[in-house]
Amino acid sequence: MQVATAFDIQSKQQSQIPSATQEQAAMAIPSSSFTMACLLAAILLFSSASQSHGGSIAIYWGQNGNEGTLAETCGTGNYAFVNIAFLCSFGAPGETPQLNLAGHCDPYSDACTNLTADINACQSQGVKVMLSIGGGAGGYSLDSEKDAADLALYIWDNFLGGTGSSKRPLGDAVLDGVDFDIEGGNPDYYGALAAHLKSYGGKAGKKEVYLSAAPQCPFPDQWVGKALDTGLFDYVWVQFYNNPPCQYAQGSTTNLMDSWKQWTSGIHAKYIFLGLPAAPAAAGSGFIPAASLESQVLPALKGSSKYGGVMLWSKFYDDQDGYSSAIKNSV
Repeated sequence: MQVATAFDIQSKQQSQIPSATQEQAAMAIPSSSFTMACLLAAILLFSSASQSHGGSIAIYWGQNGNEGTLAETCGTGNYAFVNIAFLCSFGAPGETPQLNLAGHCDPYSDACTNLTADINACQSQGVKVMLSIGGGAGGYSLDSEKDAADLALYIWDNFLGGTGSSKRPLGDAVLDGVDFDIEGGNPDYYGALAAHLKSYGGKAGKKEVYLSAAPQCPFPDQWVGKALDTGLFDYVWVQFYNNPPCQYAQGSTTNLMDSWKQWTSGIHAKYIFLGLPAAPAAAGSGFIPAASLESQVLPALKGSSKYGGVMLWSKFYDDQDGYSSAIKNSV
């Protein structure tokens, strides 16, 4: 998450060899047809280049202890965004939201505070580090405006630029934003959560809060569709996998492209990313071989001004397949 179209102009040459005088005249005064052909080629090349642009790669990290450290992940130089996954339990009255980083560290014993150095290292390399909330395991829901406001304040004070908590789960590091990977619960109040988070980042002297979301490709998304209607999201990495009606399949890009056009025209977000499994084993379906991605898919997507790049699930699977390294020069 390319190759700009090239235009070759062939000119027919006369069968007779011109004299030296004719050659000199041709070099001194180009024919009008040749001049027009060159001008047309330049216009077409400029038009093609102006309509396509490069993107970047986003990755999910945190759900497998064998995927390397956060600092190592950013150190590959492959990723512009790392989503720390997941804050997977929230919304229950009277209960503190819970972070689950699988085998990396235990937030219950404050063992994840040592990630501060890794987060700072990532950010020093220009990588945006996001807190991803939700995930496929469920255990979360927002059922009122108050729930949304309470969760926004908790995230602000514990992971972003707030100062209202003395016990931040990831230490003193200030993350760049929040990723909404919502796959269950009540869909009505995530827009309110987004609005509260953006308002905190808009305060004088405070770091901007970036918002991203990972909807599934059927449009509109069942869980975050209403939140995306707010127009507050900077990055939307659509999951074009595990949903055959809107994903790549057996060499055909038709379903994927039809869905991509719906997403790029149907929501107000700065950038849309192509969300993919990083290896065949990372999802039930939807994996695109690197060669097919580079030759069939990316050239078509990059014509959109909203094209942002490619999102991959996940760092563990990327390590198995080397997918990001294979595609990064084409994204």
